[in-house]
Amino acid sequence: MNQANHQQIVNFIWSIANLLRDDFKRAKYPDVILPLTVLRRLDCALERTKPDVLNKYEQYKRRLDDMDGILKQTSKYSFYNTSPYDFKKLLDDPKNIGKNLRLYINAYSPNMREIIDKFKFNTQIDALEEANLTYQVIGQFGTIDLHPDKVSNLAMGYVFEELIRKFNEASNENPGEHFTPREIIRLMVNLLFAPDLDILKKQRIIKTIYDPACGSGGMLTEAKEWILESVNESAQIEMFGQEVNPETFAIAKSDLLIKGENADNIKYGSTLSHDQLFGEKYDYMLSNPPYGKEWKKDQKEIEKEAEAGDQGRFGAGLPRISDGQLLFLQTMLAKMKQKNGGSRIAIVMNGSPLFTGDAGSGESEIRRWIIKEDWLETIIALPNQLFYNTGIHTYIWIITNRKKDHHKGKVKLINAVGLYEKMRKSLGNKRNVISDEQIKKITELTLDGEKSKIVKVFPNEFFGYRKITIERPKTDGKGKIIPDVDLRDYENVPLGEDINEYFTREVLPHVPDAWISKDKKYCDHKDKKIGKVGYEISFTRYFYIYKPLRPLDEISGEIKKLENEIAGMLTDL
Repeated sequence: MNQANHQQIVNFIWSIANLLRDDFKRAKYPDVILPLTVLRRLDCALERTKPDVLNKYEQYKRRLDDMDGILKQTSKYSFYNTSPYDFKKLLDDPKNIGKNLRLYINAYSPNMREIIDKFKFNTQIDALEEANLTYQVIGQFGTIDLHPDKVSNLAMGYVFEELIRKFNEASNENPGEHFTPREIIRLMVNLLFAPDLDILKKQRIIKTIYDPACGSGGMLTEAKEWILESVNESAQIEMFGQEVNPETFAIAKSDLLIKGENADNIKYGSTLSHDQLFGEKYDYMLSNPPYGKEWKKDQKEIEKEAEAGDQGRFGAGLPRISDGQLLFLQTMLAKMKQKNGGSRIAIVMNGSPLFTGDAGSGESEIRRWIIKEDWLETIIALPNQLFYNTGIHTYIWIITNRKKDHHKGKVKLINAVGLYEKMRKSLGNKRNVISDEQIKKITELTLDGEKSKIVKVFPNEFFGYRKITIERPKTDGKGKIIPDVDLRDYENVPLGEDINEYFTREVLPHVPDAWISKDKKYCDHKDKKIGKVGYEISFTRYFYIYKPLRPLDEISGEIKKLENEIAGMLTDL
């Protein structure tokens, strides 16, 4: 299904939401429309085998206590429904449609009912009944064909994501909160798999993919489809993920059941405080964790796990409580395979994880750990205005514990901020898009070892520094010379450079009475040397292009010209 077709489906479902206008607040529209979209898709999927399922159910319901296996086999899905009702037959009894809709939902197999329950749809049925809208809404949904043969899982993912974006935008919430633009996912997938094409082409290959903040499952589905369609249609790709939002979790899990995937691999709950896949290892991981979202709600469990050091996920350090992006990254790092070829990770984050945090802070210590382990392969700076809910610049980090030889000991930075095309019509904050050609170019830049104006390669040590404390003297009341707190200053000395040589060259010529503090509180907690070690990555500094100031004569000439023009205008008055 192409984009135009799935947009038609979105527009049709969006038009159904208009029926709710006078009786529901805008913020409540998705609570009705999203679960009904899922239910209609399930209804379409089961339509062809429903008569056989009902026959089997009647045949065995008094003879077998557990018919789950037989009914799943008959439905040809890993779920079923034993109600005589479907979206069309519900319309045959308008007076009892609310009651019958509940009976229909309750007749789903336990595994699917557990998913549907996440929508808390019973409350919305009450509201639909009270507004006398149940018949109209069900009738409209019954006219749209969402069978998997007509609408693929990938296309259905587009539909759900676009609906969520439109609902959030209409209610002035964060549009795009739950998902990533598809061209960004395609870029991440290309970056993740491009170096491994020879591996992925092998016959009977089995690989695992994981997303710790999987939303409606778009990244996982896109990654799997890319391998099957572009590399190896016989590959066995197993998807794993966890999602804290109950509605998007239900969308992701229900569509996996329709596809015949192992939906039990998608877990519900907070990945940060209750990792349902703790200790598991994966071949590939990709994610777009929430930006600038505080983790106070999970603080107790996270801090407890951090105390366990290397036995947990957060031994390297904890970021400030206002932003949990680096916690998701550490979760992914903890799931890297140490054997059988290692792992590759693609994660998109805002600029904060690159440079936030002074030497010795949690953020700096996490960067220090990643870079010293030689896991950081590439960072790509993306154009701004790519995402629906933010116009800020974002960055894709590529991390692996199996770098190619030419990448070892180095980090590649790609400044792709200029690689985009303008959209004809903006969607929320999204005004730019990365084209397929630009995705190809960025991917080639990551594989090619050559430097250019937008590609720089630095040794790992380049990003580290040692923060030394510079003291100046003052005399206390007893005539003793002590450090003057008001004059205390700090210098960041690049790693690999002798701090005393740096101090002699950069500091003493300006403040001859200064000295480097040797106080233990200003020493590094790991190597115990003078000065705390810090790591940061500054794209602005590395890719800065100096623009010389205009000559004063040129500026003064323009000012003189403007003055003459103004004088002439005043004369005319």
